[in-house]
Amino acid sequence: MFRRFALRLCLPAALAFITSPALFAGTHCVSQSGRHGCFTSISAAVTAAAPGDTILVSEGTYKEDVVIPKPLALVGQNRENTIIDAGGLANGINIDGQNNSGLSHVVIRGFTVENANFSGILVTNSSAVTISSSIVRENDKNLSGGACPGLPSPFVPADNLDCGEGIHLSGVDHSTIMNNLVEHNAGGILVTDDTGATHDNVISGNTVKNNVPDCGITLPSHSGAGVFQNTVSGNFVAENGGAGVGIFAPGPGSQTYANVVVSNNLAGNGQPGVTMHNHAAPGVGGVPGGAPPVKFSDNVIVGNRIWRNKQDTQDAATSGPTGVNLFSLAPMPGTIIADNFIFQEAIDVAINVPAASGATDIQVHLNDLLKPVGLQNTGTAAVDATENWWGCPAGPGHPGCSTIPGSGAVLFQPWLTRPTTNGQHDGHEHED
Repeated sequence: MFRRFALRLCLPAALAFITSPALFAGTHCVSQSGRHGCFTSISAAVTAAAPGDTILVSEGTYKEDVVIPKPLALVGQNRENTIIDAGGLANGINIDGQNNSGLSHVVIRGFTVENANFSGILVTNSSAVTISSSIVRENDKNLSGGACPGLPSPFVPADNLDCGEGIHLSGVDHSTIMNNLVEHNAGGILVTDDTGATHDNVISGNTVKNNVPDCGITLPSHSGAGVFQNTVSGNFVAENGGAGVGIFAPGPGSQTYANVVVSNNLAGNGQPGVTMHNHAAPGVGGVPGGAPPVKFSDNVIVGNRIWRNKQDTQDAATSGPTGVNLFSLAPMPGTIIADNFIFQEAIDVAINVPAASGATDIQVHLNDLLKPVGLQNTGTAAVDATENWWGCPAGPGHPGCSTIPGSGAVLFQPWLTRPTTNGQHDGHEHED
């Protein structure tokens, strides 16, 4: 009796394992010559592949917009010489979960993707996608007069600076963007909610540089579905036209919260290293009080090295080059700025945020905040800035220390009497 019962319990699991697509997954090849039975185009191999198959692509240049509607692995032989040239086409690679419900487990590795009108790599409404060890460059150059001719709805950039950027995630969850070089696009990596909530993704170990005019890595909420619980970790983000990392909840209904920016190097960008903006909120500046609320809370900026970035502009303007800028017309409760080493900036942390009821809104701790201005609070939010290093043992405002200008409340006692571990290590090696 017992043995028969146990067999019944195990059979469904055993059958699921035997019939798993991964177990019998096939491998296809692509080469320009077509020898040995290989396909001559990546798109043809994708069409022929079954879910769970692997497509191996030999070195060469493939002039395609590769649309992926099923789970598979697309692996290039060498990222320097296995090139998807999407010149004159919409995207280089389009992982199309928007038109293929439930799409998941797509792997892209080992390509150069270049010259697309819109995104180099576009991922929509998909889960568990991995994009790694690739070069994404010279994409997203179709902007004309603040518009993107031919860009399908709903991909309408809210800031009119780009048409999708190098890598664009929308409606994506539990995915990994890792160890890629993203350069010379109109913008670097864009994480939005245009087609659905985008959450629980990891963007790690990428080099994102010289993407102009827009930001290096951008997390904006456009639709209100939400951009939340994403991690931006261990990236080198430099010399981009906008912010190094931009976290934006631009207007009523925007939901950008609980994202983590950790252990990045952010240098020489056209706006502050980390830039956080909200420009409209219910009941403020003519916006009706009944408009949808803004959720711009619980974002964390921790363990980053930030240096030589430029000042913010327009309504969020800072008075000089700035490391971290928080500007919002809605409260930002739960924001944490901790363990960052910020140097070669005129203002290390600038805050212009209204108070949240019954809470200390902004926590700033264990940072190296070096002169001239360590922290500037021009809003009404209460800032707890205890346990920071202000450039000398005597504390903020003393000779040789950084200052705390501004009209807002800042709690700064006690302070550190020596630099943090973060500041004592190799931060200064980047100063030149």
